[in-house]
Amino acid sequence: MTSDTPAPDKESIAALIGQLDDPAIDNRHEAVLALARTGPDAVLPLIQSLAGATGDEPRWYRSVALAKVGTPIIAPLIAAMKENRDFEFRRYAAAALGELGEAAVEPLIEAMGSDDKELRGFFSKALCRIGKPAIVPLTRHISDEDEILRSCATLTLWQMGESGLTPMIEKLHDDKKE
Repeated sequence: MTSDTPAPDKESIAALIGQLDDPAIDNRHEAVLALARTGPDAVLPLIQSLAGATGDEPRWYRSVALAKVGTPIIAPLIAAMKENRDFEFRRYAAAALGELGEAAVEPLIEAMGSDDKELRGFFSKALCRIGKPAIVPLTRHISDEDEILRSCATLTLWQMGESGLTPMIEKLHDDKKE
């Protein structure tokens, strides 16, 4: 949105979210783009809508719309994932976070300190989806004093395959020398 464009009201955001379920794919795509342009004002309504969505397609479109909004979704979506224990909600929320790239890495790593094992797994999947930008920050945590963070960082790097394993092994080797 431009500075001279008025902020959308709750009703127009709700209408756009409703359009995500339109039978016409072009209308769904338009709604995703319009919600992305709406920016931060769409974040909480989209998160609430994702929480109430049933079925893969409605969840997917809400997840895509959240990802297109960008970095304003990070903190509220992580907070919602901590509160909402629904597997499907968390799965699609993690997919949205995984599309944000480097900006989401540190908040996701910090959030992995949770006591909720399942939630840590979703954060790990989001970091794996981010890929290369997450490797160095994760590698820093494989020597972390916090056992949970250390374990999560190690397992996430392991899940990344060769791209995560090589830096992890090098870090462990360097730590052994010290």
